[in-house]
Amino acid sequence: MTRGWFKSSRSNPNGACVEINLDDPQFVRVRDSKNPTSGELRLPPIAWRSALRHGLTT
Repeated sequence: MTRGWFKSSRSNPNGACVEINLDDPQFVRVRDSKNPTSGELRLPPIAWRSALRHGLTT
């Protein structure tokens, strides 16, 4: 089952946020919600967890 792209339920109402995709077990995919065709980051899950833990995504 795939979930596709999603963003936090706590996202800013002006749309300035990122979306993530967890469908690939090798990578957490991250993109700009305002410009989804501009490209994406692909981070190994351990790098994603580290970024969240250190607050680098805000």
